[in-house]
Amino acid sequence: QVQLVESGGGSVQSGGSLRLSCVVSTYTYNSHCMGWFRQAIGKEREGVARIDSEDSTEYADSVKGRFTISRDAFKNTVYLQMNSLKPEDTAMYYCAADRFWSRTCRWGSFDAWGQGTLVTVSS
Repeated sequence: QVQLVESGGGSVQSGGSLRLSCVVSTYTYNSHCMGWFRQAIGKEREGVARIDSEDSTEYADSVKGRFTISRDAFKNTVYLQMNSLKPEDTAMYYCAADRFWSRTCRWGSFDAWGQGTLVTVSS
């Protein structure tokens, strides 16, 4: 059973930056689809960014140009660099993995989740 542990959340002012980290318990996920999701109070969880087996990335329209997902295979870690943060980015952020390897990713294929890290952006 893969374990995902997020860190890096916190409070920041509008326009600031944060980098979230997700440590994956096994190196075998270094080529799996990995993603970041978020859920704001009163809203449904939404996909924010994902990275596939070839390290191709995809982003939600709301974060394109501001967020960057990446992974470091040597550290079994996936990152989400968040720049130009806005109050509407305030949410609990979750790291996710697709436990079954596939070359490309789908938002609906993620089935392993971390406990979340809270990001609060003030205006």
